[in-house]
Amino acid sequence: MFKFSKPKSSVTVSSNDTSVSRVPLFGALVQAGFPSPADDYLESYIDLNDVLVTNKTATFFVKVDGDSMLGAGIFTGDMLVVDRSLTAKHGNIIVAMVEGEFTVKRFVKIRGRTYLYPENKKYKPLDVTELEEFMVWGVVTTVIHKV
Repeated sequence: MFKFSKPKSSVTVSSNDTSVSRVPLFGALVQAGFPSPADDYLESYIDLNDVLVTNKTATFFVKVDGDSMLGAGIFTGDMLVVDRSLTAKHGNIIVAMVEGEFTVKRFVKIRGRTYLYPENKKYKPLDVTELEEFMVWGVVTTVIHKV
């Protein structure tokens, strides 16, 4: 496991560990409105890699530290699933390397310029168009957080 830190936006990067990936799948949908009669049975087991990982060789789990992405529902301690094989598109949430540090932000293209937008009004967007040290490290595909 590697730890790279940057104030308000640090992430911890680890490879996709498949040792604990099968969990029971309940055979009924859970109502978010009024309760429905319970279907009290176990349907099968699911492999979390099948649900969360599209490209195993290019997927990493990233732990978040900081508050710059609160508006996107990303909080300190959350785990991001990041696919390095995907090409970042306008509006994607990405993990980027900026001047030697990892950060998670929204990827925005406006009139030929590239910005990293935080999802917290305390922080300003960063124009990375002409930075020498900027690289899209991967595209966030899933956010996992405890409730």
